[in-house]
Amino acid sequence: MSFQGKKLINDPHHVVTEFIEGLVETYPGLQYLDGFPEVKVVLRADVSSSTYDKVAVISGGGSGHEPAHAGFVGEGMLSAAICGDVFASPPVDSILAGIRAVTGAKGCLLIVKNYTGDRLNFGLAAEQAKSEGYNVEMVIVGDDCALPPPRGIAGRRGLAGTILVHKVAGALAAAGCSLTEVTAEARRATGMIGTMGVALSVCTLPGQATSDRLGPGKMELGLGIHGEPGAAVADLQPVDVVVAHVLTEILSLETNYVPITRGNNVVIMINGLGCTPLMELMIIAGKAVPRLQLEHGLAVDRVYTGSFMTSLDMAGFSITVMKVDEVILQCLDAPTKAPAWPVGVDGKRPPAKIPVPVPHSPFQRKAELSTRPEQLNKQGLILEAAIEAAASELISLRDSLNEWDSKVGDGDCGTTMVRGASAMLEDMKKFYPLNDVLETIKEIGFSVRKVMGGTSGIIYDILFNAAYASLKTTSQGTITSKEWASALEAAIAAVSKYGGAQAGYRTLLDALIPASEVLRERLNAEDDPLDAFVKSSEAALSGAESTKHMQALAGRSTYISSDILASVPDPGAMAAAAWYKAAAIAVKNVCHGSTG
Repeated sequence: MSFQGKKLINDPHHVVTEFIEGLVETYPGLQYLDGFPEVKVVLRADVSSSTYDKVAVISGGGSGHEPAHAGFVGEGMLSAAICGDVFASPPVDSILAGIRAVTGAKGCLLIVKNYTGDRLNFGLAAEQAKSEGYNVEMVIVGDDCALPPPRGIAGRRGLAGTILVHKVAGALAAAGCSLTEVTAEARRATGMIGTMGVALSVCTLPGQATSDRLGPGKMELGLGIHGEPGAAVADLQPVDVVVAHVLTEILSLETNYVPITRGNNVVIMINGLGCTPLMELMIIAGKAVPRLQLEHGLAVDRVYTGSFMTSLDMAGFSITVMKVDEVILQCLDAPTKAPAWPVGVDGKRPPAKIPVPVPHSPFQRKAELSTRPEQLNKQGLILEAAIEAAASELISLRDSLNEWDSKVGDGDCGTTMVRGASAMLEDMKKFYPLNDVLETIKEIGFSVRKVMGGTSGIIYDILFNAAYASLKTTSQGTITSKEWASALEAAIAAVSKYGGAQAGYRTLLDALIPASEVLRERLNAEDDPLDAFVKSSEAALSGAESTKHMQALAGRSTYISSDILASVPDPGAMAAAAWYKAAAIAVKNVCHGSTG
């Protein structure tokens, strides 16, 4: 049984924006970029790219982990935090806006938790910023010690230890160190940190039902901060037993996740996950310190207890252990005005928001020009039918996709796909230049990019941009069937290149790759192009359904057990197969059996 979670919110879609508004009212040393709603960036009120003479330190990710990351913006820590939607990576445009707003001549360091969407979005933003002349470096934090050695390309998850990396990098930047020095020390710090979490309940996303995955008297060991299942479910035990288990896992010599041995100096962070009373966190701290000293032979130099990186309203905690030396201790002890470290604030109150220092996107300019044609040609009518059918099919599958994703991810695949599909339908009515197929494909990428966020948004943006680039190179007018096939192949290759996934990794590529292969095979055999398209869509559906039998090698599903994975297909693959098949059938119906 599940029930709607109780939340003190207005519209679930506006929770991040309203959180930021309250944050800057509470702490006058913070501001946010104000321009178009998609950009959610919190930054220091005393930093401007035109005048800042120190290394900027930027982090961010999906919201729902407050106070991370916006609460750690302040002198001595972060220069800016980029806020995505709840549990969704922030879009590239937001990250670029943050970089442009605070990065001066000494450059900036991006500190990124090890999740596929964060790596893709921050990585693409870094490359774009470099092309604009900014000096940018990136450090990836993966401090999770709960799971077996990583499978595939995903690696260890980024957890609460990320906050300690913020502090080290921020202190060095404030001291005037160069970008090379700040980056090197931040990267060294990431190798000294281990974290493991324990949950007593599953978090509830705004506007969604509360999961009953954990029954009475149960706890989950090694879960992720997005509510994804952990390493094991066990009976609730006394806190002494739980703390002993967590510390043993972090310091295990078998996994050797952190280079901590007897006689080392460490600091620890006892982190609440959102719904754990301070009393319980202090109890955990009181049990962890003597155990580290007496059983593991470590000198505990500092203890940080509180809520640093949460998971909405999850009940539970994580423990982070970090090996330290004199340099790192000095960085941790250095003064900071970041409110969540925590520190006091002074009474100075600059304006709460400043304009976004970026030009309008091509998408916005075209919206203002209203490029939607009054009369559609044949190719425009076909494209319109395909877009409507694909988007409508995704909207109808929302609940099924969310249900599958609740078992292998964070439960929002359907909601995310519906955001993209709805944006496409709305934008198509206003200004898609449907008679110009190339430009329409490019605009579809903008549509999904501005609303989807996270891994899905960036992957589909890459997909459509790669297809656009392929068609722009090969097409001389009306696009042929073989040119469409080449564009699909180019799109698949681009997603594989930047995301790292291949066939058999349990991703949307397991739907698109079979479709591409069948389409090319049928066209080479001189089959009717419309029939080839439909046949390829059947291959896409078969490929998506076959993901039930695959071990995940990319994305958050890599952390899920094989038994759970075998119960459902990959939601992303099923979504891709659904829109592809709907589009194929719509195209054939519009053409009435004729080739085109």
